Amino acid sequence: MISKSIYVNILIRVLLLLAGSLFLGWLIFHRQAYVFAIIPSLFILGVTINLIYFLNRINRRIFYFFDAIKNEDSTLRFPNNVNNKVINDLNQSLQKVNAQIQQIYLENRKQEQYFQALLEHAATGMFTFNEKGFILHSNKLARQLFDMDVLTHINQLDRIDPKLYQTIKEIQPTEQRLVTLHLKSGVIQLLIKSNSFISENNSLMLISVHDIKNQLDEKELESWRKLIRVMMHEIMNSITPVTSLSESLAGYFYKNGAMVSPEDITVKTIETTIRGLEVIREQGKGLINFVESYRKITRLPAPEKKVFQVKNLIDHIRILSSSFENADRIEFSCNVTPSELELHADEKQISQVLINLVKNACQANEGNENAKIQIEATVNEAGRATISVTDNGPGISDELMDKIFIPFFTTKDNGSGIGLSISRQIMQLHGGSLKMSSVPGKYTSAVLEF
Repeated sequence: MISKSIYVNILIRVLLLLAGSLFLGWLIFHRQAYVFAIIPSLFILGVTINLIYFLNRINRRIFYFFDAIKNEDSTLRFPNNVNNKVINDLNQSLQKVNAQIQQIYLENRKQEQYFQALLEHAATGMFTFNEKGFILHSNKLARQLFDMDVLTHINQLDRIDPKLYQTIKEIQPTEQRLVTLHLKSGVIQLLIKSNSFISENNSLMLISVHDIKNQLDEKELESWRKLIRVMMHEIMNSITPVTSLSESLAGYFYKNGAMVSPEDITVKTIETTIRGLEVIREQGKGLINFVESYRKITRLPAPEKKVFQVKNLIDHIRILSSSFENADRIEFSCNVTPSELELHADEKQISQVLINLVKNACQANEGNENAKIQIEATVNEAGRATISVTDNGPGISDELMDKIFIPFFTTKDNGSGIGLSISRQIMQLHGGSLKMSSVPGKYTSAVLEF
């Protein structure tokens, strides 16, 4: 509607200019009436000025309108009671568009406040920063965790803890790190996760920080409880028969609370006593071995890292595994991709871990006629080197999966129950992890991630 009115007004003025120009030309070239030519010339000049004024008036309103939008000025108003119908229609249209834009601004502001409220009430500290390190948003919990009232730049984190600053500065998208901070309020352990996104052509990093010290303390306490239960079970199994046997042996030498005379001690009594003492000795050795196993877990040496070829390590493990129980009835396969894959680790300790895992797989497949064990080394999607040991044995139930890493827990009659616990500690000392997965009746897989 408004564009049609503008077109009509412009067309009328153009036609008037054309008519005036034709009339001026007729007067000059056909009638040679140069004096009278002044009249159409003034007419053309007047129409031209009127056209320029008309276009400028429209342009000014449109310019004011877009300038107000640019400056987010919602107070701009356009009068709708002017005499010029075209300008009046233009003002009404601009006013409607301005009202719609104001409504969009209002809804966006409400949405922004809503998300800001969610951010403030989140149970995780969060903040975003740009490529220059300027922190654009931070919620209250993040500032509380860092014990700071205002966060404007990640350089501020250097004053809290240089390690924290380096972690935030170097962290990559979708990566997570664990950092321990020693603050005035105490020690906290932060789980830091990151993600990147684009906002208004700016690359931003979103960081979430969560104090997991309480959760870790609970896990640690639960681990200690499980360990103590296992240790109590093992100790009681060893001590109970020793106590009972010692009481029985003592009964041979005491009657009615008094020691028997040497004449009453028979050869059979002596033989029985000797056998009982031998049993007590064996039980004592068992307890000593149990304590030695505990010492192995708690006194692992620091890894002596160096670069070595993974293929050579796996070839070594393959040769050693041929001497394991049931190995002659098991089909082994090894694969290293890429073939020149290298690790920076303690080769002896990693070899110890793999030997333990392969031995476990061999023992688990004792009754499996089609037993297969696959050792595979590769680089995962996160760019980390991994070595997996997979077998097609009976698998591990979910109930046992929660216990297999508990020291001294074992389902084997002659097992110590420390192999997997030591293996996981070795991987933790290397900054990696040992993860187990299994589907009963199908497979069991142990994955070393470096």
